[in-house]
Amino acid sequence: MSKMLRGTMLVTTATFLTKFLGMIYVIPFNELVGEVGTTLYGYAYVPYNILLSISTIGIPLAVSKMVSRYNALDDYYTGIRVFRSGILLMIMTGIVAFLVMYFSADFLASVMITSDKVDGITAADVTQVMKMVSFALLIIPAMSIVRGFFQGYQSMGPTAVSMLIEQIARIAFLLISTFLVIYVYQGTIATAVGFATFAAFVGGLASWGVLLVYWQRRKHHIYNHIEHQKIKEDIPLKSLFSELLSYSGPFVLVGLATSLYQLVDQFTFQRAMTAVGLEEIWEITYSVINVLGHKLVIVPVTIATGMSLSLLPSLTRSYTQNNFQELFRQINQALQIIFVLVIPASIGLLMLSDVAYGSLFNLNHIEITGPLLAWYAPTALFFALFVVSTSMLQGINEQNFALVSLGVGLFLKAMFNITFIHFFEAKGAVFGTALGVGTAVMLNLWKVKHSIDFSYRKIAKRVMLISIFTAIMAISVWLTKLFLGTFLNYLENRFHAIIVLISGVGIGGFVYLWLAYQSSLLERTFGDRVKKLERFIPKI
Repeated sequence: MSKMLRGTMLVTTATFLTKFLGMIYVIPFNELVGEVGTTLYGYAYVPYNILLSISTIGIPLAVSKMVSRYNALDDYYTGIRVFRSGILLMIMTGIVAFLVMYFSADFLASVMITSDKVDGITAADVTQVMKMVSFALLIIPAMSIVRGFFQGYQSMGPTAVSMLIEQIARIAFLLISTFLVIYVYQGTIATAVGFATFAAFVGGLASWGVLLVYWQRRKHHIYNHIEHQKIKEDIPLKSLFSELLSYSGPFVLVGLATSLYQLVDQFTFQRAMTAVGLEEIWEITYSVINVLGHKLVIVPVTIATGMSLSLLPSLTRSYTQNNFQELFRQINQALQIIFVLVIPASIGLLMLSDVAYGSLFNLNHIEITGPLLAWYAPTALFFALFVVSTSMLQGINEQNFALVSLGVGLFLKAMFNITFIHFFEAKGAVFGTALGVGTAVMLNLWKVKHSIDFSYRKIAKRVMLISIFTAIMAISVWLTKLFLGTFLNYLENRFHAIIVLISGVGIGGFVYLWLAYQSSLLERTFGDRVKKLERFIPKI
């Protein structure tokens, strides 16, 4: 297995576990604070994620790319200078981002929330949780530089472990503090959610600790490269910053795109739902699209996130060395992994949307939440492809085009979001997101083809085969639900919903993986190591 694929699997596994934990903790958190509390939580995190991306301005991944490029040229000294400069820059931008979010919270909350219901979310509540989460901006940007530096050495372990520890520490603090505020100190939902958002700061501290341990263990190896470097280029600091910033801007898009689409909803969703007479359910439906349901939809996208983190240094190295044969192979492999895993995952979620939402969160208003999640599930493929296609553009030095594609996508989302909600109610917001992200993906893939004369013919053939297997899988899931539904009331009984969910995932997953294995699709996508799974797959 190639180093790129090993790194991909390591980061993807850690990312998946991180996202899985991020999905699982929502179950007890939702029980503690309800759908109003989870919606309030989402209102704090979207501006936070945007400011976090802006404060880092893509520097961590740009550092990864620059370190990888200079290491390929045997210039390790310049790589460590880029790392140190990036740390100082992120400390400053993190402080600025904290000040901006903390002191603008009142204004933003007043714009986002137009009504002031006693039994719902108020502008004061949004202000409080936004201020609490803003403290994480003081430490997260600088911490992400350390991850980017290790990734530049194609070492994905520090990133993977620190991500997982950060999530565990964050979730532990979040659940404990929420429980104490509500049940011990009899506090309000807004106060509990405020402490839940402050957990991002606690998780950041834990991640810093892990990365410092890795640095202490590996710094001697890194400095040994520098000492044995034959030629030391003393590139002016101004030139390094200029190169870093030229790469970095579009890197913001990978972490920022989803939050920007959600931000459009944050400013328009409540107004549009109120205008069509659905004010009473706007918090429930918003939670499906941007908080609880989004947790489920984003799980398949973690495959793309892990891929993009490990893809970039490998692509950059191949492109820098003009090794286009290897470059084409890496792009083919990256896209095939996305299609092989994300297409069946998103369609499976579509088929099991009602039992998935009911099992993990609650069956209240399942007649609304289930179908809405089903409409939202396929957008996972668009988000995954956007992440990976953006990384491809960055790897071939076409990162500026990603600004164009994101701009077009956001323009379409903002232009049609309210109109779609007026015509299609809550799912109109899903259609707006699908239109925007889908258009951005098509533009990115077109640019890759145009820039390096890459052919998608092989990918298209694989997608046809994957689609056939996914259709067979969907039929098996449908039959499973139909059969179990004859004696299980999964729309009213949560335990019954859990049984149907586990059965559907198990049978559907087995059918798809068996077909993919027997056709050698898995082997051609993931390499020879798939053969090791042979003893677990029955022969027919």
